Amino acid sequence: MDREYPRPYFGSASFSDTQIVAALTGAGVSGRRVESPARTCADLVAHGNIVGWFQGGAEVGPRALGNRSIVADPRNSSTKDLINIKVKHREYFRPFAPAELAEEAAEWFEFRRPSLSTGFMSFAVPVRPGKRALVPAVVHVDGSARMRTVHGDVNPLFHGLISEFRALTGVPLVVNTSFNTFDGPIVHCPEDAIRTFLRTGMDAMIIGDHLVLRSSL
Repeated sequence: MDREYPRPYFGSASFSDTQIVAALTGAGVSGRRVESPARTCADLVAHGNIVGWFQGGAEVGPRALGNRSIVADPRNSSTKDLINIKVKHREYFRPFAPAELAEEAAEWFEFRRPSLSTGFMSFAVPVRPGKRALVPAVVHVDGSARMRTVHGDVNPLFHGLISEFRALTGVPLVVNTSFNTFDGPIVHCPEDAIRTFLRTGMDAMIIGDHLVLRSSL
């Protein structure tokens, strides 16, 4: 496909490091700066943690396009239940979608050709039969998944996170859901992200270059 994928991150302005630090301090939350947010997040996810991911400007349109996301390990069949119960506070059976490296999507999912829709979680497509058992957390009962391809030139940081996860696990996708609970909108600013993190059972949050661990609260 020769059309350029749109960059949908215009829902709010990016927040500066100073604003993020002020929000953390104001909430009485301690975080530590990390050299590579993508690598740090991938390592946490690979070890079974549910992580809030807050970067840059917010998405416009479909949710969870990589700047206001909650990410987790697709290899663990209990991930779906854990997010629904500990984080989303909703029915246990609600499904979650994968976010995968665009360049490897055809190896994992059955679809005719790439399109703009594949980058916006617009359709569910079959997961290739040989891959379903490897990522049970994102496979629906009919063997499909609501795929979302991630392009390095559209969101290099989120693409980097998934690439780091692939390097650790061999799996080029993560569980990806919107950064909110069932009764609230997707988070907008650092203060929203911190409040949502504190009222849920997420294990960690990476907000800009800062890591907050549940165990440190």
